[in-house]
Amino acid sequence: MDVRGLTHSSDASALEVAPQVAQALAGGAAVVALESTIISHGLPRPDNLRIAREIEEAVRAAGAVPATIAVVDGVARVGLDEAALTAIAERDDVAKASVRDLGFVVARGGSAATTVAATAHLAERAGIRLFATGGLGGVHRGARESWDESADLVALARTGITVVCSGVKSILDVPATLERLESLNVPVVGYGTNAFPGFYISDSGHRIDWRADSPAEVAAVIRARDALGLSHQGLVVANPLPEDEQLDAELHERVLEEALEQLDAHGVTGKAVTPFLLDFFHRHTAGESLRANVRLVLRNAALAGQIAAELARGATGADPE
Repeated sequence: MDVRGLTHSSDASALEVAPQVAQALAGGAAVVALESTIISHGLPRPDNLRIAREIEEAVRAAGAVPATIAVVDGVARVGLDEAALTAIAERDDVAKASVRDLGFVVARGGSAATTVAATAHLAERAGIRLFATGGLGGVHRGARESWDESADLVALARTGITVVCSGVKSILDVPATLERLESLNVPVVGYGTNAFPGFYISDSGHRIDWRADSPAEVAAVIRARDALGLSHQGLVVANPLPEDEQLDAELHERVLEEALEQLDAHGVTGKAVTPFLLDFFHRHTAGESLRANVRLVLRNAALAGQIAAELARGATGADPE
């Protein structure tokens, strides 16, 4: 086994919860976890730092405390101060870490943005119940040959956290992803809809069995799952963009078809698939896909904050601070 570079001191704690987040959790207040991959790898500079602040503010405006999660200089941090948030947004040495990578990054004293899977894991370790992101990873097209499936799905099967997202990107195999979530016993509830959203578009063309029409309804489902001993598994809240904010459906279909053709033509496989396709969308929609991405992330952060506030209200019998 190659252990070169595993020289980071283990004297300090590998997991650090920001004081504001720790205080909120100790007092039963609402807290929402936020992933950091979108900051370092998903949004262009310098807009990424501004948008990261806007995402946190959307959580605060909904009545919850934001906890952006990342590994900074060998410490997994739940809640970032301004210096750490800036480092994740601007430094060139920030890796992208899923659950399997966390131990190596921490041991080597490195820095990494956390994926959905890694963020969910660290959030649960800190005691956070709500998590907002853009879209889940899923089963990739052609997975019958490649076995390419996001670690997000397995992480949700093992992590007791509610994830508010806008479905999965249409570049993935949507029906296979929904089937896989069902096999893993990870429930999916549509927020205000029975249509599973397709990230940039409001309706992927696939139906889901359950819907909730208010943060209070989602909170009631979470409490019921707790009472039934199901709190060790995740819950997916699929929150679609309104139709007037989605990417134009005809443009989406045309660019998706072209992107998949280019993927085959260039022989792109493995981890390079998603970045290639997202960049293709950005360039061939004149930035409209990026603008839709930002809108949906802000909406998901706000909804997660509202659900977290409802949970806190139910736990204390009073309005959360």
